[in-house]
Amino acid sequence: MAEVGEVIEGCRLPVLRRNQDNEDEWPLAEILSVKDISGRKLFYVHYIDFNKRLDEWVTHDRLDLKKIQFPKKEAKTPTKNGLPGSRPGSPEREVKRKVEVVSPATPVPSETAPASVFPQNGSARRALAAQPGRKRKSNCLGTDEDSQDSSDGIPSAPRMTGSLVSDRSHDDIVTRMKNIECIELGRHRLKPWYFSPYPQELTTLPVLYLCEFCLKYGKSLKCLQRHLTKCDLRHPPGNEIYRKGTISFFEIDGRKNKSYSQNLCLLAKCFLDHKTLYYDTDPFLFYVMTEYDCKGFHIVGYFSKEKESTEDYNVACILTLPPYQRRGYGKLLIEFSYELSKVEGKTGTPEKPLSDLGLLSYRSYWSQTILEILMGLKSESGERPQITINEISEITSIKKEDVISTLQYLNLINYYKGQYILTLSEDIVDGHERAMLKRLLRIDSKCLHFTPKDWSKRGKW
Repeated sequence: MAEVGEVIEGCRLPVLRRNQDNEDEWPLAEILSVKDISGRKLFYVHYIDFNKRLDEWVTHDRLDLKKIQFPKKEAKTPTKNGLPGSRPGSPEREVKRKVEVVSPATPVPSETAPASVFPQNGSARRALAAQPGRKRKSNCLGTDEDSQDSSDGIPSAPRMTGSLVSDRSHDDIVTRMKNIECIELGRHRLKPWYFSPYPQELTTLPVLYLCEFCLKYGKSLKCLQRHLTKCDLRHPPGNEIYRKGTISFFEIDGRKNKSYSQNLCLLAKCFLDHKTLYYDTDPFLFYVMTEYDCKGFHIVGYFSKEKESTEDYNVACILTLPPYQRRGYGKLLIEFSYELSKVEGKTGTPEKPLSDLGLLSYRSYWSQTILEILMGLKSESGERPQITINEISEITSIKKEDVISTLQYLNLINYYKGQYILTLSEDIVDGHERAMLKRLLRIDSKCLHFTPKDWSKRGKW
């Protein structure tokens, strides 16, 4: 059995952790860093096949040293892809990137050909054979899956020019590790999930203090209190374009409010792994959702979008802060982004790649929105109601490719006697009705006061 002193960066071994059911498990993990504090060794571990937000520092008593795998020795300098700062390769580390292309159902549905919609009982529905050429995930909506696919059934290479799109080939040991221990934002304390490029001198602090209104950071509570005596903001800068009840949305121009936008990006990077920070916020608009009380407008989440997108992106980055997650705010952000697209008279899609949680939220929103349309169709003169992909896209502002991928994901499209048929089983209908009963937060278009700008006619945003 190996000794604790032999455990180095790049080693892999089982590490004890508690799962969601509060049960002990020993998943395989990789040692990313080792540090010594007062003679006590700590190991920063990444659990293989788990999301990086679960990475953590552990003590030696949680390591299973009997099953340790030492890193493979490399013949030359310990660099990876010629990049300095990368660590030696660990076992099975040099694995080729797998790109899974999910083939669409055969035959491919036309965007303009009408599809008939009719209900079908649950037992008959389950008896249908799966269509050839389709791979369908076994996970249902709402389950926690660690998928990094950009979208189901739409093979498209992610663009690398967005505000926060990350080029993963430049990952190194520094950016792979969380560098901020804790963030205090208003009445909340947040545990960051990922690396964020805050100034180096702040990364050793036990708590990083942020002003919840302007998002400026300070190294101590005293610094924050001194700042609050001078900070006049009680809401995000920019225009309030939506208010209903306690929920408001503010539109912030990345050029006019550069300091706030950059601070927002730094905070967001703590919870977004697939994004990297660009200090040029000029080409972007930020839509910040807040909750109002007697002390002011408190940030709940936000999304950013390009002022001019050549690829119909209506969202670049989207985030609900952890204290507000699993309360319907994520879908509200998504719904608001599509409400803006409706006013602009465009269809839109989020920038890829989506995070695992982002993908789940978008799939759920697309499914509920499309099912709401299908179930609201009325039959005329006894005929089955008909609708085209284009019509669904125009009504919802969801891009056609996302409509098709969602129908395929839900396994609704069937080809029968020369025409496309959307079959709604009792299970699908019941599940949708239950989900909509829980969805209490909705955007009211009458409360939106938004005039889209034509940025192409402006010299410099």
